[in-house]
Amino acid sequence: MGKTLAEKIMSEKAKKDVYAGEIVVAEVDEIALQDGTAPLAIRQLKEIGIFRAVKKAHFFIDHAAPSPRRELSNDQKFIYEFAKEYGADFNPPGEGIIHQVMVEKYVKPGMLVVGADSHTCTYGALGAFATGMGSTDIAVAMALGKNWFRVPESFRVVFDGKMEKGVFAKDLVLYLIGKIGADGADYKSLEFHGSTVEKMSVEERLTIANMAIECGAKAGIFESDSKTKEFLAELGREKDFRELRADEDANYEKEIFIDSSEVPPVVAVPHDVDKVVPVDKVVGTPVNQVFLGTCTNGRLSDLEIASRLLKGRRVKEGVRFIVAPASRRIYLKAIERGIITTLVEAGGIVLPPGCGACVGIHQGIPADGEVCISTQNRNFRGRMGNPNAFIYLASPATAVVSAIKGEIADPREFL
Repeated sequence: MGKTLAEKIMSEKAKKDVYAGEIVVAEVDEIALQDGTAPLAIRQLKEIGIFRAVKKAHFFIDHAAPSPRRELSNDQKFIYEFAKEYGADFNPPGEGIIHQVMVEKYVKPGMLVVGADSHTCTYGALGAFATGMGSTDIAVAMALGKNWFRVPESFRVVFDGKMEKGVFAKDLVLYLIGKIGADGADYKSLEFHGSTVEKMSVEERLTIANMAIECGAKAGIFESDSKTKEFLAELGREKDFRELRADEDANYEKEIFIDSSEVPPVVAVPHDVDKVVPVDKVVGTPVNQVFLGTCTNGRLSDLEIASRLLKGRRVKEGVRFIVAPASRRIYLKAIERGIITTLVEAGGIVLPPGCGACVGIHQGIPADGEVCISTQNRNFRGRMGNPNAFIYLASPATAVVSAIKGEIADPREFL
C-alpha cells in the first residue's frame, strides 16, 4: 500500500513501515524553542536529568526582542546561559523569528522536527514533518532525541488553477480554513497538491504551511521539488535537497479540491480565524493600525509587495503602519533593494526582526476599540495584547492598501 508524506517520513524516523493511526517512537532531527516556551522546557529537562540530545536544540529570542520587561530579560538570560553550558544553538534578539530562521538554516526535506511553538508546522513547506508540542514533550525530545507520536491521517488538499489579480497564498489558506473550520483538520496532516501549488515559491508555501495549525492540523506538508531545490540553493544549501513525494496510491482520509481562480481576496474578521469573508464584505471599515510581518508574512516577497504598492504613496494620517522583517537576512536584503527606504518614506515604522506586535507583548498593542488589520495568523480576542481591540487577518497586499486608505480596502483597486 502506498504512503502519504506523513507516513513516509514517520516510517523513516521510526525505522519501520508505519501507517496512519499507529503509535510510534520516532527519532527527532531538530528541536526548536523560543523565549516564551523555552524556560519551562529547560526546567523540565533539568528535572529529567538526561541531556543526551540537547545539541539538537535551537533556542530563539524572538517573541520579546529586545525584552520590554525585567521578568522577560531574566528568562532570556536563563535560556542563554543554559544553551552555552550544554552546547546548544542560541539565536539572540535581532536574528529573527524562530520559524523563519529554522527554514533558512536547519530544516531539510524528510526531517522530523518538533518545536515548543504551535507554528512549527511552517517547516512542512520544505517537505518536512514538523509539529508543535508542549514544553514537557520538548524536554523529553532534548533528553532522548526521540518521542512518541500517533501517525496522523492525511487530508489531500488540491489547489488548482491560476490565482486572480490581488489574490495571494494568504488568501488561499484563509479560504481553506473558512471552508473546513478551525477544528476541521484536528490532528490530521494536510498535504498540499495541485497546479497552483506546483507554481508557488517556497515563500508562498511557507505561508500556507504556517497556518495549517489554524484548522487544527498536526502538520502541513508540501512535496519537495525543483522550487524547494532553488530555495535551498539560494541559501547555499543545495546539498540539503532531497526529493520527497507521496505515493500515487496513498490512502487519504479526505480530499479537498479548491479552484484557485474562484478565490477572491479575503479577510478573517474578529474574533475567529475561520470567520472568513470576501474583502468586499468589509471594505470601508476604518483601521487604526496595520501590521506587516510575522512568521506568516514577514518574508522578502511580502515586503516587496508592500514596497510596490507604497511607491510614491503615503500611509493615511492617523494609521500606524508597523513592519517587522522575519529575519536578519530578510531585513538586510530589503535594505539592499531599497524596500525599507520606501516603507519608511511612506510612514512605516520598522521593528527589529522578530515577532513584533503579533503576540501582544510589546511594539504595537492597540488601544481600546481600535481596529488592526494584520498579516499574522491569529485574531482571537486579546491576541495583540488588548481584548478590547479588533484584529482582521489579510494578505500583505490587502493590509497595505488598507494602510493607504485608512480603511479596509480591496487590493484589486491598486494592482
